[in-house]
Amino acid sequence: MLNHVFIIAEAGVNHNGSLELAKKLIDAAVEAGCDAVKFQTFKTENVISENAQKAEYQKQTTGGHETQFEMVKKLELSYAQFSDLNQHCQTKGIMFLSTPFDLESVDFLAGMNLPIIKIPSGEITHLPYLRKIGGLRKRIIMSTGMADLKEIKTAVSVLLKSGTQRKDITILHCNTEYPTPFNDVNLRAMATIQKALSVKVGYSDHTLGIEAAVAAAALGASVIEKHFTLDRNMPGPDHKASLDPNELKAMVAAIRNIEKALGSDVKQASASEKKNISIARKSIVAACEIKRGEVLTKDNLTCKRPGDGISPMKWDQILGTKAKRNYTKDEMI
Repeated sequence: MLNHVFIIAEAGVNHNGSLELAKKLIDAAVEAGCDAVKFQTFKTENVISENAQKAEYQKQTTGGHETQFEMVKKLELSYAQFSDLNQHCQTKGIMFLSTPFDLESVDFLAGMNLPIIKIPSGEITHLPYLRKIGGLRKRIIMSTGMADLKEIKTAVSVLLKSGTQRKDITILHCNTEYPTPFNDVNLRAMATIQKALSVKVGYSDHTLGIEAAVAAAALGASVIEKHFTLDRNMPGPDHKASLDPNELKAMVAAIRNIEKALGSDVKQASASEKKNISIARKSIVAACEIKRGEVLTKDNLTCKRPGDGISPMKWDQILGTKAKRNYTKDEMI
């Protein structure tokens, strides 16, 4: 399909460290009609210092009694479990994706031969990480929350110099506040990124609801990523800013409708509306009785439906000519 939007259901860490729950998230993504379901792969010890503080939104959703390290450690799945999830995705007919958050996890996911590697917003300034992923020469989707255009250009340059081709890079405009206020979404930045870097663009959405994601699709996003959960009331940092399964299904349906509505750049009558042309347009008709040989003027002519006679666009050509026969009122000339 010309305008097919690649929709990623971002399960993230909304499995709460449970393999069973992770598989249910995959099933929900399949049911919603998503193209891929994405998780987050990491070894907490490789990513977070033990004294690192939580983000403000994490404090609001999980409290301040534990460190970021302690919170994230509980959300960690093993490499073996990710292999199991990949197999479950293959069985269900949906693409498995996961974001690596450390170099060891990059190696693990590379070994799974995934078609796409996803770079999260927080790693866009991580030079060794970018070089390692760029060297894989895979398709890359990179989120750009918190970044300005200069930082994005620098990161893309690293990927290119490391061996990735520009055609294989998709940049997602993103805001990392959970949830993102609508006045901070700034969807027009997608066009700025595309123009500046000549890459495919998309949107990773952290707003509440589905409006921003659907709008991004209408603006030309080739990829949409959206967090989802089975229940927003579950404990964990990301559930409250995620869609539930019914909302995810509604978002996918809306984006698929937008794909159809975008169509092509050719302006012409569609197949469905051609039948309405003669009904809605007008023809030149007699405004009153007209005798043969009488001069046709603006006083004895008018324009009325249907439109399968002489077009009113030929009005000037008809005026001043003589009637070749008698006409009754409303009869087409």
